[in-house]
Amino acid sequence: MSRSSKKGPYVDQKLLAKVQAVVQSGEKKQIKTWARACTITPEFVGQTLLVHNGRKFLPVYVTERMVGHKLGEFSFPRLFKGHGQSHTKEATDLT
Repeated sequence: MSRSSKKGPYVDQKLLAKVQAVVQSGEKKQIKTWARACTITPEFVGQTLLVHNGRKFLPVYVTERMVGHKLGEFSFPRLFKGHGQSHTKEATDLT
């Protein structure tokens, strides 16, 4: 279920203030955040945010195509290492 259009998108105010401060200063500084539910706005474009995935901070470089999505969508909590190992090598060794 999505957020009410009357309320508008959820944007963490502290994170928005930090991004605006970095943009005004002109620095290329990475910003740490735990706000995975925060919606990406056009002010975030071109910034690198370190989004917490529950264990560590993963760098997320924000592009124009990410606007409207949530930060948590780009910081995966689990690392996919593939499906189960194939046992065909063992089967061929027996013959």
